Amino acid sequence: MMKPAIGLIELSSIARGFLAQDAMIKKASVELLMSETTSPGKYLVLVSGDVASVQEATQAGIQIAESFLVDSLFIPNVHEQVVPAIKKHFQKTKLDSVGVVETLSVASAIVSADQALKTAHVSLVEMRLGQGLGGKGYFVLSGALSEVEAAVSQAVKVLEGSNMYLRSELIARPHEDFSVRVSP
Repeated sequence: MMKPAIGLIELSSIARGFLAQDAMIKKASVELLMSETTSPGKYLVLVSGDVASVQEATQAGIQIAESFLVDSLFIPNVHEQVVPAIKKHFQKTKLDSVGVVETLSVASAIVSADQALKTAHVSLVEMRLGQGLGGKGYFVLSGALSEVEAAVSQAVKVLEGSNMYLRSELIARPHEDFSVRVSP
């Protein structure tokens, strides 16, 4: 079974974001996963579907965005944990070691999380995108220490040169009361 694709555009104009959303969902048969404002005054449109449809829709959104485009992504075979995380569906997992990656954009958080998950055997236990974060994103991984280290290292490597990486942290043995769920 082929994994779905996802495409996202981040715009600096809310009004243009609405126009881009309309163009994207008219262009191809895609599922609208996210269409919302985020601080500081940005607009996000995220779609999912088959590779060709998502690619067409994302390109349509980028064309409409013009100079208002802040960031974008297209992932043709997204890791199976990413779309549920975007929808805020996480499996309950006992935390082993924990890795946190913080980025300056929503697109960079999703791209680096996807690569981290494809690199090592880890679980995505939290992902926050834009809302209440000043437009930033972060994700939290859990698993064996060596696996979490490899995943976080790959996430950081993916972000090198993009100016979108902010910080990452590893917690080898979190306290039993440690929580990754942060109130919005």
